[in-house]
Amino acid sequence: MKTFEVQFRYRDRNEETVESKVKVDASSLPGGVAKATRDFVKGLDRKQRFDMNKNGLEITAKASGTAADEPAKPSAETVN
Repeated sequence: MKTFEVQFRYRDRNEETVESKVKVDASSLPGGVAKATRDFVKGLDRKQRFDMNKNGLEITAKASGTAADEPAKPSAETVN
């Protein structure tokens, strides 16, 4: 699994920018964006969803790491 950092941004009815960052584990970038978007939209109330739909939702995503990026643990055996 890979880890992605997804940032959401939209303008609300007071013309203020609302931002949120979510870290999500997924096998691909499109899957990570979809998963994070579902979770983000579920957390909004009715008025916030209306503002998001009216003004648009800006999504920025980037890979922040994988399980392979973790440092390897030294093994019990050493070769001399």
